[in-house]
Amino acid sequence: MPVTETQRAGALVEADRLMTICNACRYCEGLCAVFPAMEMRRTFADADLNYLSHLCHQCGACYTDCQYSPPHEFNVNVPAALAKVRNDSYAHYAWPRAFAPAFARNGLTITLLTAASVAGFIVGFVALRDPALLFSPNAGDFYKVMPHNAMVALFGAVFLYAIAALAVGLRAFWRDINGSADAQAIGQATGDAAHLRYLGGGGGGCTSESEKPSARRRIFHHFTFYGFLFCFAATSVATVYHYGFGWRAPYTLASLPVLLGIVGGLGLLVGPAGLFVLARKRDAVLVDTQRQGMDTAFIAMLFLTSLSGFALMLWRDSGAMGILLALHLGVVLGLFLSLPYGKFVHGLYRYLALVKYARDKRTAAFVE
Repeated sequence: MPVTETQRAGALVEADRLMTICNACRYCEGLCAVFPAMEMRRTFADADLNYLSHLCHQCGACYTDCQYSPPHEFNVNVPAALAKVRNDSYAHYAWPRAFAPAFARNGLTITLLTAASVAGFIVGFVALRDPALLFSPNAGDFYKVMPHNAMVALFGAVFLYAIAALAVGLRAFWRDINGSADAQAIGQATGDAAHLRYLGGGGGGCTSESEKPSARRRIFHHFTFYGFLFCFAATSVATVYHYGFGWRAPYTLASLPVLLGIVGGLGLLVGPAGLFVLARKRDAVLVDTQRQGMDTAFIAMLFLTSLSGFALMLWRDSGAMGILLALHLGVVLGLFLSLPYGKFVHGLYRYLALVKYARDKRTAAFVE
């Protein structure tokens, strides 16, 4: 369901209460970046709580270790409280903000409907030109089904829109948290993000599936993160091939774009599938159960992007290529449109939060 201003205020009030308690205790200060960043503050404005919520990797270690967690009367549950603040922040910083409630309410449904609509549009577009192209082998030439210029125009426009929407949201978040950066802080944050340092739960791993620490969540995040980067690299190399050297797709299986795409695609099959299974096992007390759909939508679209991409690669010389191309492009466009309004943007906000934390920690910045 879309969050109301009253609910948002309630989530921030609860997070403020818990941070005040934790700031007096400080038992968990060695677990992750949240608690050292918290200790630099005596009070917690809304922007501070948004900042701390994106530093939280929701490993569950602080809940397991806390002497004030339920059934204690203090009812301290930092992972769940910060998850609600974090999920609220997606809509708070989204641009245009009017689009955010649709994805918050029915994230998976909206993205799947978008993907299906785009696939249907492409099928109709091709059918108007020449219905036979949909079911002809076409020697694996995607541009016989959909001309290169038409493909670039459609996806270029959507990609630029997603970039613009993300940029506006990131700028608003950075200004709100009073972010500051330098080369050293950026380097530290980049290393922490690349290694997913704070998914270690203080060293043993996440305890969100059980009280026994496990590195599985960190491993599947790595598969997903680097799978996405390899797929982006494959697309970038293919762009250079096309515009820089005039080498048109389809490329051979031994070519760099295809090899990068295979490695990335495998990562986007294993990672999201693993995260989905772990999410089903997570202790419900640690999550924002009302808005788990946003997380599910993102990992589902990543998985479907990879799955449809592999299907297109395997059957690109068959008569099924036209339909498979339409399905793959539909899924990719649905993913692009959802990026500024769901779980993907959290990764970017988290990186900015890590940059701010790295600089504040080094300069011992204290916030009254």
